[in-house]
Amino acid sequence: MHDAVAEAVKVVRASGLPHRTDAMFTTIEGEWDEVFAVVKEATEAVARFGPRVSLVLKADIRDGRTGELDGKLERLEKAIDES
Repeated sequence: MHDAVAEAVKVVRASGLPHRTDAMFTTIEGEWDEVFAVVKEATEAVARFGPRVSLVLKADIRDGRTGELDGKLERLEKAIDES
């Protein structure tokens, strides 16, 4: 599976969109159309490895907000430090 996942992550990285990959998920930040174009291309990259693709998608849609990949973590760390 890691080869298929690697191809999907390559697509995300090549997109130029802000992103973060961890052990279980890849998070992408951007406008709706540009993010979904990357999701589609990454899904197609995985599909080349077999007849089935499993995709988990979660969206946090907040008009006017950018930089939340880091912003959410910064607010979390601040809350931890203040407690």
